[in-house]
Amino acid sequence: MSRAINLVALATGILLGLGLSYLYWRVHEPAQEENGTGGSQPLYWVAPMDPNFRRDAPGKSPMGMDLIPVYAGEADTSPGTITVSPQVIQTLGVRTAVVERRLLLHQISTVGFVTHDEDRLSRVQPRVAGWIEQLHVRANGEIVAESEPIYDLYSPALVNAQQEFITALNSDDKALVAAAETRLISLGYPQQALATLSRHQQVRQRVTFTAPRNGVVEELKVRQGDYIQPGTRMMSIAGLDQVWVEAEVFEQQAALVRRGNPVTMTLNYNSGRVWRGYVDYVYPVLDPTTRTVRVRMRFDNEDLVLKPNMFAQVSIRASHQQVSLVVPKEAIIRTGYQNRVVLDLGGGRFKSVAVRVGHMDAGYAEVLAGLNDGDRVVTSAQFLIDSESSKQSDFKRIDGHAEQLQQASVTGTVKAVYPAERVLRIAHDPIVKWSRPGKTMNFLVDEGVALEGIHPNTDILFTFTIQAGEFRITQLDVLGPGA
Repeated sequence: MSRAINLVALATGILLGLGLSYLYWRVHEPAQEENGTGGSQPLYWVAPMDPNFRRDAPGKSPMGMDLIPVYAGEADTSPGTITVSPQVIQTLGVRTAVVERRLLLHQISTVGFVTHDEDRLSRVQPRVAGWIEQLHVRANGEIVAESEPIYDLYSPALVNAQQEFITALNSDDKALVAAAETRLISLGYPQQALATLSRHQQVRQRVTFTAPRNGVVEELKVRQGDYIQPGTRMMSIAGLDQVWVEAEVFEQQAALVRRGNPVTMTLNYNSGRVWRGYVDYVYPVLDPTTRTVRVRMRFDNEDLVLKPNMFAQVSIRASHQQVSLVVPKEAIIRTGYQNRVVLDLGGGRFKSVAVRVGHMDAGYAEVLAGLNDGDRVVTSAQFLIDSESSKQSDFKRIDGHAEQLQQASVTGTVKAVYPAERVLRIAHDPIVKWSRPGKTMNFLVDEGVALEGIHPNTDILFTFTIQAGEFRITQLDVLGPGA
């Protein structure tokens, strides 16, 4: 009896399990159609980080990750495209950014030195011969105010001109008075002294001359009792309430600097203070030796802290005058011969693409070719994705032709070193393999090549590549020390 009851219970359980399975299938069948699979079987399974690892059934990748299914319509045959599961994307912390158009703001950092504002520099020279009876300034560096006495002069010519002016005043001849006044002015007689002479009509043996402006005495070349004559350079008075700061920028940056660009400046001895000025003038001549352009900046200096011949660190904020297609700088993957970014195709699909990079500012890089407005690029963990995508990517150039890396090794002599730009100017020997004669030209230096010990006149053996018109040194050996 008990055996019959057990058989009935077993049969009831089997039927109940079949019913529940059927009900589950009926409930989830519409969801499969909504998900786009339509209940179809996967074409194959791939590793999340290696699309070349394919299996016909679920399993584990060589890295221990679960294989992900690929259905019909999801497979991407574009070379270099890989699929990454959402779990891996979250684990790696993949972030993306949209390719957009914006104005690049460049910060050009260089070293400048303080000098006089030549618009505020006055030369003191007499118009008449005589003797310095009293010198009111004694040394270079004295601060004088406008209209403050700087020297007293005894001049026979000025004594005679004063007497003629008084005589003309007493004659009531307006033409004679005007002629006598003109003669005094042409001899440099001060206007204030001329007004006093008109009122009191007394000849002054010693005439006091005053400072033409506020400033600091420079180049004091006379002493009390000296005889001077027209053309004698007595002193200079430099106004230091505003100064010039001159600096040099590399020729690659010269096109970005324009008059009016804002500038910030700091000094080593007072690093906590920041001066703000602007570019006043960009010199039109390039220095052939240093390959730099001189830039003049103007700064206010009311407290006279900035002194001529001081060195300073300046940062020029130069705006690129054209709105450009840009990506965040961290999205750029730099190699020895190519720049790349990882393109987010959506749905967990990524692909490395070659790009041509232009100017850069503190946060963004200009993209000249390789991307379109609105594309989305990876800004973090892109190196891991790129390592997989680049194995199979064709990296076609924008014109449709495959990249061809040209490489050659040759000896040469360094003519100039520009460490900030990582550029060497080299006079290289003939390149026999390409039947090219020797010449002097600039080469970019790869980040992995050290520049320590490289000086002008250093003999070197170097290997360089040519791609997209760019000459880049990838290996360098010193043959002989430079001068």
